[in-house]
Amino acid sequence: MQQMKTNCMKNVFSLFLLASAFACTQEKVVEITISNPSSIDRTNEITEITQDAVAKFEGESFILTDSKGMQVPYQVTYDQKIIFPVTVKAGENVTYKITAGIPDTFPTITCGKQYPERVDDIAWENDRIAFRTYGPALQATGEKAYGCDIWVKCVSEPVVQLRYDTELNPETKAKIAELRKTDPKAAQQLAEATTYHIDHGNGLDYYKVGPTLGAGTSALLANDSIVYPYCYKDFQVLDNGPLRFTVKLVYNPLTVKDNNNVVETRVISLDAGSQMNKVSIAYANLTEATPLVTGIVMHAPSEDFQADAAKGYIAYADPADPTNGQTFIAAVFPGKLNDAKAVKFSDAEKAERGAEGHVLAYGTYNPGDTYTYYSGAGWSKWGFKDAAAWYNYVQQFAQKLQEPLTVTVK
Repeated sequence: MQQMKTNCMKNVFSLFLLASAFACTQEKVVEITISNPSSIDRTNEITEITQDAVAKFEGESFILTDSKGMQVPYQVTYDQKIIFPVTVKAGENVTYKITAGIPDTFPTITCGKQYPERVDDIAWENDRIAFRTYGPALQATGEKAYGCDIWVKCVSEPVVQLRYDTELNPETKAKIAELRKTDPKAAQQLAEATTYHIDHGNGLDYYKVGPTLGAGTSALLANDSIVYPYCYKDFQVLDNGPLRFTVKLVYNPLTVKDNNNVVETRVISLDAGSQMNKVSIAYANLTEATPLVTGIVMHAPSEDFQADAAKGYIAYADPADPTNGQTFIAAVFPGKLNDAKAVKFSDAEKAERGAEGHVLAYGTYNPGDTYTYYSGAGWSKWGFKDAAAWYNYVQQFAQKLQEPLTVTVK
């Protein structure tokens, strides 16, 4: 009888331990419900929650799973957000769970870095598109390149590092220089085989920025004239994948009217799956509300653009290249714009800038604020067969900004 009592007590104790363990496990589950209020299906859209949502894990590693129990990649960003891709149909909702555990390793989709070997370029990319901005070493040469550059790609894996490595390989460059003395044709063939200005199967760099705003760069206006920003002065990479790249750029002082100490800070981030960068800019030492524009350079006379101040976007189709296809560019804003239109250069400015003008979105910068918008690009050889497809993407992107996914954490 005593043995039966002992065994019974052991069973009760074991059940207590199991119940305690179960309760403990239950306490360490976070449910995230994502609702889509829009009429557009959202596929692999990067969504974020604050890191406070996982406070109960007390620093333990955790796993994020979808409604089917499949692991989902995530990233903890520099500003303490947890970001992850979400797929939810129009008007519906889905639930994701966070539990304790060691997450699987997922490939890096979005990444970037500075390339001092190429006059301090900073280049970054995701699975859809790549971009470049210019640094102090380029400015020191006197070359004028004010805006953001586009590198088109047609593969989902990273390609930028490979392109730089191939183009700038010292041995290859030395070989080309030597061949130019003895066999110019062979030198040209080797140069063409290694340059990133020719598509070798993953895309190329064929977009032209020059002394313009390029692919959606913003600039202040002074007496109706654009105060062009030059190359960045200092930089800091804040996020470097796997899902988001973020870089902070600080520029040399600008002269705006009588103020010669206006300093721009620009934070650019690109998420996996998106054609569009998020751009947040602030100007130190600016003492009054100042008009600014966001511009897309027009390389040739064209009416192939859209500019909608009420819906908050500008979009443009660059002239098609018979070999390389067509690049599409856009900038999208969270709210209404003051104006949006194409502005042609004067004949003198056309000659100076090597372009026809800009498609411009007009806004206002208020001292102490941050001005945020989105800019990006697409390619006819990677997801956008024509300008109509690009304009549809841009219009839907603008709609998504107005109807964001709603996130509930419990």
